[in-house]
Amino acid sequence: MANWKSDLVGQQAPDQSAASGDSRKASILIIGAGIGGLSAAIALRQKGFPVEIIERDPEWSVYGVGIIQQANVIRAVAELGVIEDYVASGFGFDHVKIFAPNGQEVATVPTPKLADGYPANIGIGRQALQRVLGESAVKAGARLKLGVTVDHFEDTGDAVDVTFSDGSTGRFDGVIGADGVYSQTRKALFPELSGPEFTGQSVWRYNFRRPPEVEGLWVYNGSPGVGLVPMGEDILYMYVTTAEPGNPRFDPDSLAGEMRARIENHPSPLVRGFAEHITDPAEVVYRPLEGLMVEGDWSKGRVALMGDAVHATTPHLGQGAGLAIEDALVIADELSRHGDVATAFKAFRDRRFKRCDYVVKSSLAICMGQLGKGPLIDNSQATGEMFQVVSEPI
Repeated sequence: MANWKSDLVGQQAPDQSAASGDSRKASILIIGAGIGGLSAAIALRQKGFPVEIIERDPEWSVYGVGIIQQANVIRAVAELGVIEDYVASGFGFDHVKIFAPNGQEVATVPTPKLADGYPANIGIGRQALQRVLGESAVKAGARLKLGVTVDHFEDTGDAVDVTFSDGSTGRFDGVIGADGVYSQTRKALFPELSGPEFTGQSVWRYNFRRPPEVEGLWVYNGSPGVGLVPMGEDILYMYVTTAEPGNPRFDPDSLAGEMRARIENHPSPLVRGFAEHITDPAEVVYRPLEGLMVEGDWSKGRVALMGDAVHATTPHLGQGAGLAIEDALVIADELSRHGDVATAFKAFRDRRFKRCDYVVKSSLAICMGQLGKGPLIDNSQATGEMFQVVSEPI
């Protein structure tokens, strides 16, 4: 584990009542210390709620490529109060360029600024984002435990009694499952729900030195779909979306060769030129793309779900992590508005459903178009429409 993680987990969290001076605030357990769970911890601590976070991975590992954070996410991060460290850890830009497969520029889509004085968008490494959110959550007073899962929980009506995998127990006023697309909390809460579905497409990611001309998100139409995302002065990551019928599994040692093969004949000279630099299979991040949208309830009593546990989107609009950060602000806001935890959780779902449903289904439409299973979606039009939708208040 990196030193900052060891120091963070070993750090004694400050008095959790310090943020508000009100020790009667509902105590909240957050299951999952990913982007959504950490953001929820920060937002809840801002409003004075006692928070404990558990994470099943004892190493708290995050893969080493990047993530796109768009204007609505910058606004949300500013509201979380961690914007300075966040911006300093990434690469800001104010436009998206769309290219034909051969590299001819089709459109430049300007992106709105929603946080005064800050970039419209950020490309940031996932490890850097984890550090910013993790340090901020613990500094705010959240208690973090790694290598721990929930063995059992019971909503008694006036609290949730929890038994953990390390043999300890706890009683909380509310529980939030932020444990991702394969959420065990979702399975326990709604065993009748189906899990995520493979779309037929996968994504390959790799880090490269950033050519100086790539100063924003560059998106290449066609199949495979390709995007270049700057994360710093000297680094960008490439994502490549490809049809992968049958959801194949690859030998980890073959991943560099497999990714090279998917772009070495690309019509764009710039994209094609990156292929020879894909040499380390351990640095290739390969993920089958799966989608999930829970149409019904997102909570039952005092236990709620957020983020990918209820609205896992494909990455075609770059909004997955952003939706989770927005979720965090809204769920904290609703808990502060309502005296009853169950009522707050229902209000959270009511505020979030329409926006999340739009992103999940619009992203999936782009995916299906690339696979020839639906109409081909124009990326410039889809991107412009998305920016209009997510610019609306949360």
